[in-house]
Amino acid sequence: MYKFDGEKKRKSIEGALKLRPEINQIADKLWEDVFDNICWFGIGGTYASAMQAYIHMKEKTNIEVFYEHAAEFLTTGNKRITEKTIVIISSVTGSTTEMVDGVKKLKQIGAKIVGFIDIATAQLAQDVDYLISYPENEQLKFFMFADRIMQLNGEFDDYEEYYAELDEHLAEALVQVEIDADKFALEFAELHHKDDIHYFVGTGNQWGATYSYAMCYWEEQHWIRTKSVQSAEFFHGMFEIVDRDTNVTVYVGEDSQRSLSERVAKFIPQICGRYTIIDTKDYKLSGISGKYRGSLSHHVMHAVNNRIDVHIEHLNRHPMTIRRYYRQLDY
Repeated sequence: MYKFDGEKKRKSIEGALKLRPEINQIADKLWEDVFDNICWFGIGGTYASAMQAYIHMKEKTNIEVFYEHAAEFLTTGNKRITEKTIVIISSVTGSTTEMVDGVKKLKQIGAKIVGFIDIATAQLAQDVDYLISYPENEQLKFFMFADRIMQLNGEFDDYEEYYAELDEHLAEALVQVEIDADKFALEFAELHHKDDIHYFVGTGNQWGATYSYAMCYWEEQHWIRTKSVQSAEFFHGMFEIVDRDTNVTVYVGEDSQRSLSERVAKFIPQICGRYTIIDTKDYKLSGISGKYRGSLSHHVMHAVNNRIDVHIEHLNRHPMTIRRYYRQLDY
């Protein structure tokens, strides 16, 4: 395998899971206050994670939840965001202009802001009302906050059972996914690392990840043209431009929207010769009950994509840290 440190990955996930008491303390404090709604707020990759958290919650809670794009908020605002709104943000550097300015505007409104900021000394970390600083694992941190709120609202009866399994088994299980996916990932990378364009199709709690993987990984980091397509929308335009030689990857998860991707996966072989189906069911999650796999599908797919990324990086001799324009020019 190329560039895989299983122990580092395991410790990273375990460390994120150990944040749960701190996350719960913040959620519990906010729960005691009067609030009207919850807003997941981001831009780029963090906006994608906001989509995932929203989809995760909208199926399970009667609390009003929505997601907001930082740049759009700065131009058009959002009347649903008030002093009785809980806003959750995430940032790696804490210096993205739209997020910094967005938080300033949120503070003027009086919203309560929970920030998952990787760099605790960043200005953005000082501007939020509640700070948790720990690198990576963005979706895991978001979902832990969402799950605690839903437990407090009486909508997650087996919360303790669920997180007991995650605490005990998730880190090792996801490390094993990367190990098991490596051979496939190399073959996939060898086939597609020079694609002129690649289409990624996904839905459910990993739609945000599909959107992000196309944009933030293949476009921004690999410099490969892509488009992300929602599985439910595939048959409303996109499939008309697919032919024998179109590069298409369909993500099939195990949450409630699985059937939407299964429909695409069943149809695509009729018209396409360069398609790939990645199904999270093909990977073991030892120690995790079947009833919980759907909520974890996006983590499985992320682990598979991690292996694809390192192989593309190697094949193209293009480090993923290099950018043409991002933070290189004024824009």
